[in-house]
Amino acid sequence: MTDVSAQAAQVLRTLALDEDLKWRVPEDLVLGPLVRRVARRYVAGDRLADALPRAAEIQAAGHRVNVEYMGESCRDAELAVAETQVFLDAATQLPAGCSLSLDLSHIGLAIDPDLALDNAVRIARATADTGREMVISAEGSSRTDAVLAVHGRLCEQFEHVGVTVQARLHRTAQDLPRLLDRPGRIRLVKGAFLEPEAIAWPREAPELAEAYLRYAEQLSGHLCSYATHDWDLIRTIAKGLDARPDAPWEFETLLGLGPDRLAEMAALGHPTREYIVFGTEWWLYVCNRIAEDPQRLLQALVDAAGPK
Repeated sequence: MTDVSAQAAQVLRTLALDEDLKWRVPEDLVLGPLVRRVARRYVAGDRLADALPRAAEIQAAGHRVNVEYMGESCRDAELAVAETQVFLDAATQLPAGCSLSLDLSHIGLAIDPDLALDNAVRIARATADTGREMVISAEGSSRTDAVLAVHGRLCEQFEHVGVTVQARLHRTAQDLPRLLDRPGRIRLVKGAFLEPEAIAWPREAPELAEAYLRYAEQLSGHLCSYATHDWDLIRTIAKGLDARPDAPWEFETLLGLGPDRLAEMAALGHPTREYIVFGTEWWLYVCNRIAEDPQRLLQALVDAAGPK
């Protein structure tokens, strides 16, 4: 990544953290229509009803599906409870077998960990009743302790609740062994959040790729998802695995990214999954997707200038 690309990525990640911008930009009369065109590449739509046909299409193509209702940093307790209902609806309306993902700060973690736990338990019960996995998403490092604490409490009651870990964070070397003792899927990502280098590898650092491969090897016997679009990582991991349909691992990519990765891994016989998101709070998500790869910034310009 060039210096200019790295600076652009840094700016995008900084903008993504501005809670005021996440409401103002999409609603702006000039910028709103432009950024919505960009978001269409990565977001299934505003409503659960928009995600349902996309999930069915992905399953028909032979891949598993993970669905997330986007939202983070909710600071209103009543709203956190109301947002929980959307996850409960998703647990009953999504096609059979779809996993359901969520940010704990969407359902109360930024207000009170006990509120988040109460709401998460409701979702865990609903997903257990409908036979689907529930996966807790990663958030910024300032929330990692709280996220893992709530996940630990959920694992005392449920066996189907997974969690996402970021290879970028230095602390993952200590966190992962503890998580391997818990049930539920472990989803391994590089990590897209703006973090100081004192606690996280830069995304372009060779140490990050080394860490990802090291953690991937530790996960190979555990229920896990290798969630990355990095061709080198995907192919290196795949070479070390004996492909089989009942494998505990799977390769996962995000909507709008990596369909060729999924197709190749599926052709080799590995389980595959596509991760789709819906909702109106897509500003942080889209900024982070573009920041991950400088080529996506050029694609965003093309998308913004495209048809309404």
